[in-house]
This record gives sequence, structure tokens and C-alpha cells, in this order.
Amino acid sequence: MTTTAFSATDHALMTRALRLAERGAYTTKPNPMVGCVIAHGDEVIAEGWHAVAGGPHAEIVALQAAGDRARGATVYVTLEPCAHTGKTGPCADALIAAGVGRVVAAMRDPFPQVDGAGFDALRAAGVGVEHGLMAAAARRLNHGFLSRIERKRPWVRVKLATSLDGRTALANGDSKWISGEASRRDVMHWRARAGALLTGAGTVLADDPQLTVRFGDGGPGEGIAFVPPLRVVLDPGLATVGRGRIRDGAAPTLYLHSATAKPPRGFDAAHAVVPMRDGLLDLTAVLQLLAARGINEVQVEAGATLAGALLRADLVDEVLLYVAPVLLGADARPLFDGLHIDEMSQRLRLQTVETRRLGDDLRLLLRPERLA
Repeated sequence: MTTTAFSATDHALMTRALRLAERGAYTTKPNPMVGCVIAHGDEVIAEGWHAVAGGPHAEIVALQAAGDRARGATVYVTLEPCAHTGKTGPCADALIAAGVGRVVAAMRDPFPQVDGAGFDALRAAGVGVEHGLMAAAARRLNHGFLSRIERKRPWVRVKLATSLDGRTALANGDSKWISGEASRRDVMHWRARAGALLTGAGTVLADDPQLTVRFGDGGPGEGIAFVPPLRVVLDPGLATVGRGRIRDGAAPTLYLHSATAKPPRGFDAAHAVVPMRDGLLDLTAVLQLLAARGINEVQVEAGATLAGALLRADLVDEVLLYVAPVLLGADARPLFDGLHIDEMSQRLRLQTVETRRLGDDLRLLLRPERLA
């Protein structure tokens, strides 16, 4: 990170670039979200964002809009410009060819084919390079992409709806509906940004979920473009393959199972073997497999057993909790199962990142203290 004293203009224009980047939240996966602003002083002459994987990067969109006015300009970009040829050409080369004078990046790109090479190419061509401006905000924006590259697993968000007394379903499994309509609409936006929606066989058998993004209800978000997230079912014995809406064709579905499970004749859905650990599918192996498939963010929508197993394994990065003003009683099902906390010193601490009122419900975004 550079030690440059960035100006108020630098901060304002990087803030603008970060907001532009957010526009690609539902469509850029598996690529990172990136925004770009080109300016002369405080005069913005062009801007752009990465809209879809395989499409032009943010810098290219902005350079095309700027034309000849890019010469000598300062470029604000939320992630280091790429220096390799993938589905598009190197952005660093395009910036050099346009004659820009200065590039200010929020952060270095840890992707192995970039990882400083973009900065090096720009500096070698005489372009001023500074980075580290609003780096924390840039990391938050792309925590899924960065998790996949740096930790070799996706960012894991567990979505739960709870009563005031911490219950997610009645003892008989009935959970429709704890949260209100506003919360259920809000969930669709979180689903849309996820690369995969993860559930367990028990949830498929009990609830028959669709696990799709549904914006076509006339509510907020209708008509928004998104890449359908992969539906992932943890099903060691392939007990659910012959039933359920999760195979309705509305989105791709992947079944993960043990090596001893035998797909039935005619079974044509995507499936893969995951090793077992302590009688269950190895959750670390599950996440590594999904990362290898380009999944940046996983949203878990399952019962207390899977949610608890992920928490016990220290694999939960975020809890998206919808709290409804209802009571379900002591016999109802808990949020997380199997935590076995006997002393206060063993309690798991979460920090509140955000709270929001949604109709009568309260939405909490929580993270373990190790990530807060």
C-alpha cells in the first residue's frame, strides 16, 4: 500500500467508483465488481463499471466514453487493472495506450495472473500509480471474490428467519411464514448476488424449496438482470433426486453426495462426490469444490443441523438474520443445532454489522468476531 496523502477529490471520486462497482453485484460473478471514474481534477469526464462476466471491464467502458479526453487524466478504479488476456484484453495496456497520467486504485488484485503486474506495467510506461485509497471498502465490496482467491473457499452467508424467542420452525417443521413479505422480498436480492444457494437433503424433503431468485412479483427489483445462482443440495445418499421443485429447471442444480451413493438410472442432474467426515459430508471439501467451480459467495438456506455444523466448523462468515415479532415456544426448533455450549466462556460472539427495519421485521447482518 502506498503512503500517499490522498486529497478530498481523490476520496470523493473513489467513493463514486465504488458505487458504480456495486451495480454489477448480480451479474459479474465469478468476476469481481469493479468501478472506474476518469477525471481531470474534480471534473469527471467518463465513468464505467464491469457489468457482466465476459464483457468489457470497467476501465475499458470508461476509456471508450472518455475518448481523447483520457489523455493526461487521472483514473480512479476500485481494483488493480488487469495485465493479462482472458476473455478481454489487458486493461493496463489500454490505459497506457490512452495516455492517462495517473491511476489511483483502491487495492491490489490478488488474482495470480494480476497481483501487482498491472501496477508494474503502468509504472514501466511512465504512468503514476497509487493504491490503498478506501481499500477496506473495496475489500468489503468483493469479499466473495477475495475469499475464493485468498482462502480457496467462498464467502459463506447463513440466512435464517427467527422468532423473538430464537426459533426457526415449529417442532413439526412448519416455518411458513415466520418473517413478513418485506423480508421475503429482501431475501431475493441477497440470493441474486450469491453464486450458489446451499441446502441439505432434510430441507428439500421437509420444505420442497425452489431456491430461485424471483423478482417478477411487481415489487422492488422486478426486471433487474441477474445470473441465476447454482442450487447445491448436500445429499450423501441421493435421497432427494426424484422429487422436489429444486429440479424444476428454473436454475442449475448440483447434488453433492458420498462415494457410495449410486445415482439412479436416468439421473441426468449435475452431481459430484465429496468425502465423508464423522459420518457427514466434509463441509470444507464442499466449499473447496464450489470455489473450484468459480463460486464467490454461498448463501446457506437450511435447517439448524447444517447451520450449526457450519458454525461449529468455523466456516460461517456472515449471518443474515430476519427477526419477526412472534413467539413460537420452547418446543420449536432452534437457530443452530449441536453447538454444545455449557459455560459462558464458550459462547460464540457475533458483531452486528448492520440493522434494518423491513415491515414489522428486523434484519440483522452479523459476523463472527474474527471477521468483524
